[in-house]
Amino acid sequence: MSGFIAAPSVRALALEKGIDLEKLARDLGRTTIAREDLEGSKPAASPAADTSYWDVDHSAYGPVSEEPMSRFAQVASANLSAANAHIPQVTHHDRADVSAIEALRKELKPEAQARGVKLTALAFQTKALARALREFPRFNASLSADGKTLILKDYVHIGIAVDTAHGLLVPVVRDVDRKGLWQIAAEITDLATRAQSRKITPKEMGGASMSISNLGGIGGLGFTPIVNPPEVAILGITRTEIVTVWDGDTPRPVPMVPLDLSYDHRVINGADAARFMTYLAGLLADPRRMMV
Repeated sequence: MSGFIAAPSVRALALEKGIDLEKLARDLGRTTIAREDLEGSKPAASPAADTSYWDVDHSAYGPVSEEPMSRFAQVASANLSAANAHIPQVTHHDRADVSAIEALRKELKPEAQARGVKLTALAFQTKALARALREFPRFNASLSADGKTLILKDYVHIGIAVDTAHGLLVPVVRDVDRKGLWQIAAEITDLATRAQSRKITPKEMGGASMSISNLGGIGGLGFTPIVNPPEVAILGITRTEIVTVWDGDTPRPVPMVPLDLSYDHRVINGADAARFMTYLAGLLADPRRMMV
């Protein structure tokens, strides 16, 4: 069959549904396609789903070696690919003044040593995020698989991404909003240590309200973390930098931490994200507010 007839509205609907009209006409043996012919038709394969062109003989261009992907890495890869393909994701970038946090950490250093707890900036960031999630309930939610129901959570569990030799693991600190800084700091250290030695159990890795991916110890000015479903947002943190802030005509060096919030646009809009980040940055700038 060399051609077919279809109204503009039918062509527009076929384009929306991803249906190949020419193939459908051949399959039906018809020269005219109506709207009802599109019902029940399977969408054409998305070009992005066709990876056959990736199958290249790389050894033809020079020496290569092969390293099999672990089962864990394959599962993570599939999940991230699905998340990136199905979630309309936006990333909001901001930064927060951490002068007060650094001063407080310095002041509490003797007590931290006495307790045997490493009071990191991440403990403050985790506590602040928990407070923000209570203030903005839509961020502490999950969207049902069919996209029709928003599940609001009356708990605050924070996932902490840990870079390990066997892949990225995200253990979860439970009920962060009901815990103090010392307990949060101790649990983060414990979970990260056990993640490195593969002693984290599956039940310690599920049910997060939201996750934090902290690259501050490595570097970078910012990045775009991928939302980890069924969560609807993820917070990325990179290395604190000294920024010149003008106080009138006087320049003042201020330590600022870059913050990158990726969110599911089906649930969260840009204005909500901006308000959320402004609130979070305010908590980090004045840590006393997160203790109340």
